[in-house]
Amino acid sequence: MIRFGTDGWRAVIGDQFTYENVRKVARAHAEVLKEKGLKRVLVGYDWRFSSENFARQVYDVFVSEGLEVKLTKRACTTPMVSFCVRYLGFENGVMITASHNPPAYNGYKVKESFGGSATPEFVSEIEKRLADVSGEPAPSAEPQFIDVEEGYLTRVREQVSLELFREREFKVVHDAMYGTSSGLLSRALENTRVQVVGIRSYRDALFGGHAPEPVEKNLKPLIEKVRALGADLGVANDGDGDRIALVDDRGNYVNTQLIYVILLLHLIKHKNMRDGIVVKTVSTTYLADRICRAEGIELREVPVGFKNINELILKEKVIFGGEESGGYGVPSFLPERDGLMSALFIMESLLLRGLSLSRYIEEIFKEYGSAYYRRVDFPADENVKEKLRSLIEGPPSAVGGRKVKKAITIDGLKLVFEDESWLLFRASGTEPLIRVYAEAPTERELEELIESGTSLLSV
Repeated sequence: MIRFGTDGWRAVIGDQFTYENVRKVARAHAEVLKEKGLKRVLVGYDWRFSSENFARQVYDVFVSEGLEVKLTKRACTTPMVSFCVRYLGFENGVMITASHNPPAYNGYKVKESFGGSATPEFVSEIEKRLADVSGEPAPSAEPQFIDVEEGYLTRVREQVSLELFREREFKVVHDAMYGTSSGLLSRALENTRVQVVGIRSYRDALFGGHAPEPVEKNLKPLIEKVRALGADLGVANDGDGDRIALVDDRGNYVNTQLIYVILLLHLIKHKNMRDGIVVKTVSTTYLADRICRAEGIELREVPVGFKNINELILKEKVIFGGEESGGYGVPSFLPERDGLMSALFIMESLLLRGLSLSRYIEEIFKEYGSAYYRRVDFPADENVKEKLRSLIEGPPSAVGGRKVKKAITIDGLKLVFEDESWLLFRASGTEPLIRVYAEAPTERELEELIESGTSLLSV
C-alpha cells in the first residue's frame, strides 16, 4: 500500500518503490494539480539508486497529463526544489529522494507553491486517487531542463554577512555523506577566508553501507577529520541536504537539540527576528521553552514532521521552526528545512560572538541550564507496538522515581517531569521503528531516563 508519511512517500526500491508505482503516484498527483488549476511543476532528484530514472518517469507522466514541467539539469538538494517552487514561479514540485533513509529506499516528496512540504490535506488527495489510476508507462517526452543551483546559491549567500567570513581564517570540514549537498558549502563561501574541506563528496548509492542520516553513529569519518585537521567546525548534511549535524572544535558530536538552540538565539539576538512565533516539534529541547520565556516570544509545540510546522507557517507569522531530527527552517527565506542555510547561520553566529562552538555551548548551559539528549530506536514489531498503544492509553504517573508533571499525546506519548526533563515514545513516520527520546539536565539523569523509558517497552 502506498502511504505518505511525515514527509513524502518512501519505500524499498524494487519492492513497493517501482516504476509502476511511481507512475501511479505521479498520475494521481497530476489529477490533483489539474483539479486545482495548477500547471507549472518542477521535478528534481538526488543521488540515490536510479533517482534520475524515476524522475524521468514522473516527468513523462506529467507531460502526458498536459502539465508544464521542468526537470532539474542535474541531481540537487531538496531545498533547491523548494526554493525554485517558491521563487521561480512553479506551482508545485516533486523531489525524488528518501532523504536520510537506508540505501534500499527511495521516495517521492511533494512541494507546494509556498515552497515547503505539502500539507496533509494535499497528500491525502493524492492518496485517495491512487486506486483509480494506471501505472502504465507514458510516452517518452523530450526533457526541458532548468539549472536550479545558481539562483539558489545566490539567494542563500544574501542571507548572511559575507564580510564576516572574510575577516579571519576559519576551517570547516563538510561531510556530504555521499549526498547532493556535495560542494555546496564550498561554493557558498567562495572568496572568503573560510577553508572548506570536503569528505564523502562523491556519489555512492549505497552511502558507504549505512543510511545517510547525520547522527553520531554515522559521523566517525567527520569526527576523525575535524580532529586530524584541528578544524574549527564539522558540518554534515543528509542525503538530500535538508538536515544538518555538527562536530565542535574539540571533535565532539553536537546533538541536534543544541543546533536548534544556537539557530534560535542567532535569529533572535543577532538577526533581531522577534515579530512572530517560534515552533518546535514535540521531540525538541526544553531549552527552546526557556529561551522564548526569557525573550517574551510565544512558542508552539507540534507533532513531529516539518509539514506540521508548515501548517502554522501558512496560518501565522513564524520566526523559526525546527525539529529534533536536524531540520530547521527560517520562513522569511524558505518554509523548508535547509542544511546549507543552517550551516551558514551557525558559522555566522560563531564569527559574530568570536567563540568556538564548544565554548559557546558552555555559555548557553550557564545561562539557560544544561541539557543532555539521546534517542533510541526499536524495530516496530507487534509486541512493541502494543506496548506503545498501552502507554498512550494509560500514561504512567511516575517513571524511575520521577513524578510526571504533564502527559502530551499529540504525537505518541511525551512525559514531562517537574524539572522539565522529558521522555517521548512514538512511532517513526518514515521507517518501521519505535523511537524513545529523552532529555535531562545531566548525563547520569539522561541515562537513567533512557533506561527507565526503554524498560517500559520491553516484553
